[in-house]
Amino acid sequence: MKLAIQFASFSSPGGAANIVSSLASTARAAEEGGADQFTLMDHWLQIPSVGPPGEPMLEGYTALGYIAAQTERMRLGLLVGGVTYRHPGLLAKTVTTLDVLSGGRAQLGLGAAWFEAEHEALGVPYPPTPERFERLEEAIQICLQMWSEDDGPYEGRHYRLAETLCSPPPLQRPRPSLMIGGGGERKTLRLVARYADACNLDGEDSDVAAHKLEVLRGHCEAEGRDYGEIEKTISYGADPLADVERFLAEMEAMARLGVDRVWLSNRGVVDSPAWVEQVCGRTVSRLAELGR
Repeated sequence: MKLAIQFASFSSPGGAANIVSSLASTARAAEEGGADQFTLMDHWLQIPSVGPPGEPMLEGYTALGYIAAQTERMRLGLLVGGVTYRHPGLLAKTVTTLDVLSGGRAQLGLGAAWFEAEHEALGVPYPPTPERFERLEEAIQICLQMWSEDDGPYEGRHYRLAETLCSPPPLQRPRPSLMIGGGGERKTLRLVARYADACNLDGEDSDVAAHKLEVLRGHCEAEGRDYGEIEKTISYGADPLADVERFLAEMEAMARLGVDRVWLSNRGVVDSPAWVEQVCGRTVSRLAELGR
């Protein structure tokens, strides 16, 4: 199993002036410690599970461009982007830009979006759930078309593009990987089976994860998709340093289910670089032994 770091909290001693050094130092500590992926949230206000709305929050792709210049190996992305926040054609160009600037390390993470209060606060339209999922599928189709040899038009119910030219193309071949976040059994996991290279599920309960993965397996059978092609990942909300042995035991159960990667978040952490250094030092090598 591999370790990924989610930088969810930009709060740091020293206030806004210290954000850049904390972010850069945390990313470098993650890479040096053996984490193979580094992600940010796609939010404009802090989410309630991490902190109050007045906490600092940076725009994700701009910040990832900065991180790309601070690192060399880790894959970079958002866990996960909200489909409501960017027009799909511009999203494809944004991820392509990150891929080129990072030397081929971008991942497109995408979901149907959920934080309605954030949309209302900033005046971003928040369609009903069925429409958001329709838009999510169309956005995925547009990004995949823009990263293909087909630069012709796209005609959907919600989006219409006269051409899908993307120049330069991403450096990755055949394209950046696509991760769809969420565990919705009727819609989200069906889209994973149909389009995604990776899924991301809640990682707090192995029984729940096992059920979700069986649902995904069923969707793969219905879609004619090889279940084994999809990378299975989880997000783990607790601080593993509170009880490293318990964390590793829980990850062993997840690895037996076929989970490939676990995300850990710096929520509630005062010194993020030091926290990441400790987490990597105490878990990376032992996680790598799981699932073998």
